[in-house]
Amino acid sequence: MTELPHPLTGMLFPSPVPPGTGWPDDPASADTPVAHTAGEVASLAEQVPLAELDARVSVCAACPRLVEWRERVAVEKRASFSGEPYWGRPIAGWGSAEPRVLIVGLAPAANGGNRTGRIFTGDRSGDWLFAALHRVGLATKPTSVHAGDGQRLLGTRMVAAVRCAPPANKPLPAERDTCAPWLQRELELVLPSVRAVVCLGSFGWTAALAALRTAGFDVPRPRPRFGHGVEVPLTDGDRTLVVLGCFHPSQQNTFTGKLTEPMIDAVLGRAAGLGSPEA
Repeated sequence: MTELPHPLTGMLFPSPVPPGTGWPDDPASADTPVAHTAGEVASLAEQVPLAELDARVSVCAACPRLVEWRERVAVEKRASFSGEPYWGRPIAGWGSAEPRVLIVGLAPAANGGNRTGRIFTGDRSGDWLFAALHRVGLATKPTSVHAGDGQRLLGTRMVAAVRCAPPANKPLPAERDTCAPWLQRELELVLPSVRAVVCLGSFGWTAALAALRTAGFDVPRPRPRFGHGVEVPLTDGDRTLVVLGCFHPSQQNTFTGKLTEPMIDAVLGRAAGLGSPEA
């Protein structure tokens, strides 16, 4: 198997990258248990701490179509990245373990997170998102190019509703449902500190509200409709948070002007304000 140098560390890796071989921020080891079915996802997601959850997410193999696609992209590669290894595995949540702001997206990009090993990293959507996060004070740097680049989120965590890159960026309903226990457990672990949940696009909105309802929050019925700038306050006993809708920073939205820098800054700035310790 051909090994290529990591663009930051120079270490050699095959594509996809085996767990526990030294990739920056790889949460897994060679001994991390692997889910091969929806039932195994549900079982392996139960009652585990966040670090172990991240590890198990990053080696999941429960959806055959997604496994085949993510690994095929990793082997074939986009021409512009042909000289570097591809992560080619699921993408774990990333950021603070006790976030006050949680960002929920759809899924990794085939030549973005699936290449770099970090959510929203290495593609145009991520460029837009991290620049905005930096402008509102939720990231230390305006760029996120690869795992291991020194970027940090401030009081913030990012997750994807589906953890593998899907063909045409469209996961199937069965794949969404199979992946749901990973998101559910992650929310259970971080929700005690969360004050704002930003949903990037309608897919993230639907997944987040479903998970929040399961976690005990009083989500209205019928489910509130997604829209840019929409805010939905939710309570669970003494806990309160606000769910915010934001158009996804896809090239389709940013190139056409459907989403502008002031628009994304307004939503993320609002989330930063809600998540401020003084709020």
